[in-house]
Amino acid sequence: MSTKLAVPCLMLLAAMIGPAAAAETAVDAPRGGIRLVGNPDTIERPVVTLNAQGAQVYECKATADGKLAWSFREPIATLIENGKTVGRHYAGPNWELQDGSAVTAKVLGSTGGTESDIPWLKLEVTAHRGNGTLSEVTTVQRINTHGGKLDGACDKAGEFKSAPYSAEYVFLKKG
Repeated sequence: MSTKLAVPCLMLLAAMIGPAAAAETAVDAPRGGIRLVGNPDTIERPVVTLNAQGAQVYECKATADGKLAWSFREPIATLIENGKTVGRHYAGPNWELQDGSAVTAKVLGSTGGTESDIPWLKLEVTAHRGNGTLSEVTTVQRINTHGGKLDGACDKAGEFKSAPYSAEYVFLKKG
């Protein structure tokens, strides 16, 4: 893109953003680069990425139309870093590390998933416990999922079944 076109585009973008951007922090760019405007406190940075190996547990329940189907109940997984167990993931959803830190979160959104793979998730942390690696985490993302899905009818209400899964959990903090 030429400079003659880039400057008017950036000016239009700045006009659209308006006064809200005036309170944000400017970050200087190298000569010839674009000067970035934003608030570093709103940028999420990775704290740790952990591999999860476990199962998604389902319960046989009646649906609204009275038919039996598998309904997601809870995850049960071991959290692994560099081949070593460092924590666990369980209903809540909760993630708890051996350093004593833990978070609970709620789902903000999901994407993807296949016939056999559970979807990727973005979760907002709603509670913290302890001090340690997860103490400043604000967001959890579940990515690179494999397995974990269980569909179809079941035979007996109250029956449980699990589907093995693996995923990566990316823990992020603001600032």
